[in-house]
Amino acid sequence: MIDLAELPARLAEVRERIAAAAARAGRRPQEVTLVGVTKMHPAALVEAAWRAGLRVFGENRVQEALGKSQELAHLSDPAPEWHLIGPLQSNKVRAALDLFRVIHSIDRPKIAEAIDREATAGGLRVDGFLEVNVGAEESKHGFPPEGFAEAVRPLARFAASPSPTGLRIVGLMAVPPFADDPEASRRWFVRLRKLSEEIAAGPEWAGFPGLLSMGMSHDFEVAIEEGATHVRVGTALFGARVVRG
Repeated sequence: MIDLAELPARLAEVRERIAAAAARAGRRPQEVTLVGVTKMHPAALVEAAWRAGLRVFGENRVQEALGKSQELAHLSDPAPEWHLIGPLQSNKVRAALDLFRVIHSIDRPKIAEAIDREATAGGLRVDGFLEVNVGAEESKHGFPPEGFAEAVRPLARFAASPSPTGLRIVGLMAVPPFADDPEASRRWFVRLRKLSEEIAAGPEWAGFPGLLSMGMSHDFEVAIEEGATHVRVGTALFGARVVRG
């Protein structure tokens, strides 16, 4: 983990890189939400980042995030916005909705149904991204890209729902196969964007915003050039994660 005094400069640098990538694509930097990935980092780092101006934080594990949020309950105006970016088990949905209002990792219909059910019962609105395993990697979660439009057709009602509560599907998310060269990720980002465009063309998906959660520390600039609306950045902001035994 970095010295917390470095955070303002590191955050400014990442934002400058986001702005430059957006400019290359003819986009505004305001179109891109920076999600600071704080999994396995302490609450003190989250607070330092919040005080430096970061507002959106991504966590992989429900219990870890709940613990941090309790430690940081004094932060307000605005409070940190927590996004779940890791896989969600059915038995953790209720606990997850105690904190998260955005979930990037909906990887099967059963989870979408469970989120909608719990959110509706609690009077909550939850925005969700459908996770796509663009590289068909066995180690990763997500819908397969082949036959994706047909597989998610039953979930289209969550994109068009006028209800103020429940799940609203707002976009797609992917974690491409890792490569040292950021350019190697471009084809996977293009693939995700095209999948989004494919389902958005269906009348049943009317109202689908088509947001794209893609790009991490090593390739977020390429992702922005290909249409990312949310980039999940950890190492570039916070350094290596704290490994706990």
